[in-house]
Amino acid sequence: MHPTRPTEPTPPNPAFLNRMDAIVDEQIGAAAPEFAVESGYPEREAVWAGVEKRVSIARADLEHIMRDVHANPEEAFKEFHAQQVIAEVLETHGFEVMRGAHGVDTALRAQWQSDDFDPAVHPTVAVMSEYDALPGIGHACGHNVIAASGVGGFLGAVGSGSGRIVFLGTPAEEGHTGKEYMIRVGMLEGVDCAVMIHPFSYDLVSHAWTGRRSLTATFSGVAAHASMQPYMGRNALDAATLAYQAFGLLRQQMPPSDRLHAIIADGGARASIIPEEATLNIYVRSLYTDTLMDLSKRIDDILTGAALMTGTGVEVDWDNHPMSLPVRNNETLAARWGATQQARGRRVLPGGILPDSQAASTDFGNVSQLVPGIHPLLKIAPEGTALHTVAFADAAVTPAALDGVVDSAVGLGQVIADVLNDPQLLADARAEFDAAGGAVSVEALLAEAEDTTEQA
Repeated sequence: MHPTRPTEPTPPNPAFLNRMDAIVDEQIGAAAPEFAVESGYPEREAVWAGVEKRVSIARADLEHIMRDVHANPEEAFKEFHAQQVIAEVLETHGFEVMRGAHGVDTALRAQWQSDDFDPAVHPTVAVMSEYDALPGIGHACGHNVIAASGVGGFLGAVGSGSGRIVFLGTPAEEGHTGKEYMIRVGMLEGVDCAVMIHPFSYDLVSHAWTGRRSLTATFSGVAAHASMQPYMGRNALDAATLAYQAFGLLRQQMPPSDRLHAIIADGGARASIIPEEATLNIYVRSLYTDTLMDLSKRIDDILTGAALMTGTGVEVDWDNHPMSLPVRNNETLAARWGATQQARGRRVLPGGILPDSQAASTDFGNVSQLVPGIHPLLKIAPEGTALHTVAFADAAVTPAALDGVVDSAVGLGQVIADVLNDPQLLADARAEFDAAGGAVSVEALLAEAEDTTEQA
């Protein structure tokens, strides 16, 4: 008697996830961080109060951005409505706005500088907003919150000290690398540090974000009748299958925080024809730039090996969109962020509370590898609510989300104000950045990898 065929998938066992949640809850219960401002300037209290006042004045505009962008989700490189909404708010507040900034049609740039600004003496701080959505589920990553928070941080910091503040609307983060395109057209020229936030289900001063590369591998074979003359074929699907299986074996030797995922996007037309073409779409992720490049080389070797084993050819198209680098969190600036949110009554957690294996990717990594930067997480949803879900999209337009917009706008503005007024803060942030290896660009990494390949 044949066993009953299942018609539904078996549900995943949540035991591991539940255990991880329990560990996180235990760590949260034990955490009692104090993000004290150890250095500063005599006027800091008044300066912070000024930031709060300016954000309060702009609160209705920030809510408008948050709600309007959420109600009109647009995918990467199509965010013209969001661009207009944000630009109109900035223009209402008296700022000249550049649309299509730094080579990206849906990007934005506005800036303010003090009357005494001297680039040789005073710092330039960039504050960034994202506003693209996900297909099908809209703002399930909360970019509408990021959009409003960045605008609020900019408006709150204006007039708070000597220096320059640049607001940058950076489109196309989801599945793309909008910031890298903008970097290559001068987005960070003259910028000393950069700040932005990301909504989440916890308040964290910093968290791990992996670097990500994407590629397409297309195997080409020889078609043949699968029954009459199979020996006259070269099976492209066999090559794709061998590569896919090799990825699974490679995972045994990968660091636990690395990730590798692929799909066979095309594997032939009919079972009676040996496929002459098959295509793999692949994502490669790692926590560090050097491990990301090492894993990339392993993938390249597997694809070459699969082609050799099957007598097929293979074309590998790396980085159809430029790679996202891992985020390098600047803990000096992150601690100052923690102080701002603590002052807002939030229970802000230090980095390391969530395991590094629970990490996604963001193109802010490319920014953070070129200048000191922060990308803290902002609680707007119940603990454990996952990004890229309908539940998170719903959370991104709640009263809690608006509270988060206001708190984070104040926090970003106060961090910017401290950088403008406290030279030691920026000096310490820069020293930390330099000690971690200094500036690393995508183009330099690729050139180094090419040199290594040629030498081998």
